[in-house]
Amino acid sequence: MQILVVESARPVGLGAMATWLRRLFIGLVFALAAASASAQQEQSGDYTLGSGDRLRVTVFGQEDMSGEFSVTGAGDISLPFVGKVKAGGLTVTQLETKIVNLLQPDYLKNPRVSVEVLNYRPFDIIGEVRRPGSYPYRNGMTILNAVAMAGGFTYRAKEEEFLIQRATNPTGGKERAGPNTVVLPGDLIEVQERFF
Repeated sequence: MQILVVESARPVGLGAMATWLRRLFIGLVFALAAASASAQQEQSGDYTLGSGDRLRVTVFGQEDMSGEFSVTGAGDISLPFVGKVKAGGLTVTQLETKIVNLLQPDYLKNPRVSVEVLNYRPFDIIGEVRRPGSYPYRNGMTILNAVAMAGGFTYRAKEEEFLIQRATNPTGGKERAGPNTVVLPGDLIEVQERFF
């Protein structure tokens, strides 16, 4: 006769549980950090420059060609030696390439250029808020953050549904939006009046 011996599962001690929870926590932190970095990179990579943006242009090894510049109402920046450069409607990467192409034939042999957005153009908010107007843009802000910057809702405000005119699509008309819709630089937000 054969006797089977079955080992009972060992109870998990607090030390093992703590190790497992620590690993889970670290994994979640890395996953969230990667997602956040990816979202920021995607936003800055797709962001088109426009009037009111303040840029830092660095031409490596050439301090006299580097500096901080504001995009004018016409969408231009004025660079030393080169003059006016159309920046409006371009992404940061496209502007870097454009500046390299302008410098390369006449001024520098192999220029390396970096463009960084220092201050994004403001967004506007109108309608049923306490202080309608233009406000400085903050990365990752939502419509609810924008309302808070404008002093909050008036008592007549419709608080769950908004209209937003995207600066990236000025002829596309207003879109319906919710409180957690992400605001981009140059957007126009309208807080509507409720009917009751």
